[in-house]
This record gives sequence, structure tokens and C-alpha cells, in this order.
Amino acid sequence: MTEQSAWSFADDRGQLAAADRRPARVLAYVQAGATLWDYGIRPEGIFGSGHDGAEPDRAKTGTLPLDTVDYRGAGDALDVDTLLRGRPDLVVAVSYGHGQLYGLDPDTAKHLEERVPVVVIDVGQARTLDRVAERFAALARSLGGAPVPDASGELRAARERLRAAARAPGAPRVVALSPAGPEQAYVARPQMWPELRVLAELGVGLVSPPEGAGVNWATVDWAEAAALEPGIVLADIRSNAVPLDGITDPAWEAAGRGARTVPWNPEPLCSPQAHARFLALVADAVEEAAAG
Repeated sequence: MTEQSAWSFADDRGQLAAADRRPARVLAYVQAGATLWDYGIRPEGIFGSGHDGAEPDRAKTGTLPLDTVDYRGAGDALDVDTLLRGRPDLVVAVSYGHGQLYGLDPDTAKHLEERVPVVVIDVGQARTLDRVAERFAALARSLGGAPVPDASGELRAARERLRAAARAPGAPRVVALSPAGPEQAYVARPQMWPELRVLAELGVGLVSPPEGAGVNWATVDWAEAAALEPGIVLADIRSNAVPLDGITDPAWEAAGRGARTVPWNPEPLCSPQAHARFLALVADAVEEAAAG
């Protein structure tokens, strides 16, 4: 590698990915690919996790141009040959700690790293959302990307708007959940989710489920979810979650009639503009709830 053409990036495992020129054909986990696109980096391909199916989950893809970005599939459909069919010169993956590539079988990941440089960004609970965003921004810059002008300003404004709304009298109780089916819901433990911790820091009244089993989620029946008395529900909209409007449990229907619903992707895009959009949706709901 020459000093003029060499490219390298130290990832969140402490490993250095390097190439003799800046990578131009990036394959990425869908969350990473959608985030990089917000910095002007168009991945040549994306792949999903075991929660995903034969088509990309639109809750995760943001504004990715899916007509020109090849979706490799997810879960058992992923092997090294499938992942490499677009001849990527860099793979960008995410990890929820311990460096394991999320969505890939460990053996597949091992053989992939033998063939192409791999960068892993840690998006786990130990990280703040700001830190995750900083790492994606640094990677995007190294690949020739740049933030959208004024995106950081929009994010600051969205934060201040939500902070003011959360301070207003009558601010509602907020519950984040993922519908598991007609009988059960997964209620998020807010302190375990970087994006939800941001809401709490801004003063949003996030409600924690009862202590018990489950690190990130508490599994409850719908009557227990209703007993949390949400004024706003952050509802998981990923394809593996049951649509909230299809839940007919009587206790939940009674509670849900008075609650506002905000779409929530627990695998958020980590660009300033994407985060600002989410905060604006929450602020809309908080302001409406406080106004009655």
C-alpha cells in the first residue's frame, strides 16, 4: 500500500480493516447500509438478520434506493458466496457486543473475513447513541461521504423541541413495546436501548416494565401492558413484529384507544437526519397528548 492510496479504518473490535485504495463497493448490514446512505455512500448490497425474510424490511431501510441496492437475503439464505456475489471490497457489519457480526453465522463471518475487509460498528446497549452515530460518521468520512448540510442543526432543534414538550404540564407516560402476538407483548426496558435513553435524558416519561426475566424486554400479557397506562406507545414496526392495530385483547383495546402511537424501529438509523425525524415524531405525540 502506498501512502497516497492506502485506506484503513479501526473498527469497534479494535481490528484494522485496510485496503490499497478507498473501498467503493460496500456490502452492509441493512441498518449500517441505510445509515451510510444518509452520508452519501450507496452500498452495492445489504443483508438482513435472522428476524428478516426474503425481502428487505422497509422499517430498517430508511431512504435507501432499493431498486439499485442488491438485497442478499437473511438468516439461512446467507453464505459466503451469496454475500460476495456483488464483488464487494468492504463489508460493514454491526455487533451487539463481543465483536460477533450480527445476522451472520459465526462460521460464515469467519470465512467472509478471510476474503474481504470487514468493519464492525458496536450498536449494543453499552454504547450511547451519540457514540454510535460518531462511529458511523467517521466511517462514512473515510469512505468519501459527508453529512447533509444543516442535519446537525436539525437534530439540535429536534432535541430542544422534545425537551420543551416533555417539560410541559400533562406530559404523557410513554411505553415502548414490540407486539409478539395476540396474547403477549415485549415491553422494552428503556435503560437498555441507546435511542430510548436519549428520550429519557430529554425528559420523556418512559415507563419501565416490572422487574423480572429478560434483559432488554419484559414479556407480558396485554392486560399487563395496558396496566402501564401509556399515553404514547412507541410501537415496533419491524416486519417480525405483529402490527399493533391487529391486537384485539379487550384490556389493551381499552387502554390503546386513548394512546397515541409512534412508529419505532429498535434498530435505528444512526444519522443526524434520521434521529431528528424520530425525535420530531415523538415531540408531535407528546405535544398532542399534553394539549388533550
